[in-house]
Amino acid sequence: MYEMNGKKSDEELVALAQNGDKQATEELLLRHAGLVRGCARGFFLIGGETEDLIQEGMIGLYNAIGEYRKKENSSSFKNFAHLCVSRRIIDAVKTSARKKNSPLNDAASIGIIGDAAVGLNPEDMLILRDDRREFRQKISGVLSDFEFKVTTMYMDGMTCTEICEATGKSAKSVDNALQRSKKKLQEVLK
Repeated sequence: MYEMNGKKSDEELVALAQNGDKQATEELLLRHAGLVRGCARGFFLIGGETEDLIQEGMIGLYNAIGEYRKKENSSSFKNFAHLCVSRRIIDAVKTSARKKNSPLNDAASIGIIGDAAVGLNPEDMLILRDDRREFRQKISGVLSDFEFKVTTMYMDGMTCTEICEATGKSAKSVDNALQRSKKKLQEVLK
């Protein structure tokens, strides 16, 4: 393994890794594992765990090693890797939230129909209800009314088109509200 005390820069290790040096690849994956965990921490994967997002992020990091080109990028490898990891994790979250996966996504929440619980004991039902209420209260204090409305609709599985129809706002307005909400919530949930 290459020493992490600065003997080789990220860019030097990338060049070695792209030429087939497996140790350089491993060193880069180890060096930036914290970056991946940090990115994954700010997201929630429907039907998954944080470890699933970390795995997706590590794939994004591995891809960044193969795709980084110093001459084409004015940014450092670390910035490029952060971008690749974030995009990979966001894609995984979006994929899990798509309607085409709704039979799988709904399977986890089908136990609750209105206030009646099917397959959940009363204690679990109360805990789940309290967690949802607490989370909504927490985000309502951070988000504007419109951001809160759009975010809760999005979390409930509505597409951007459906949110536009329900709110009477343009797609750009809804998308901007979601982006602002995500940034605000990432700060709150850190």
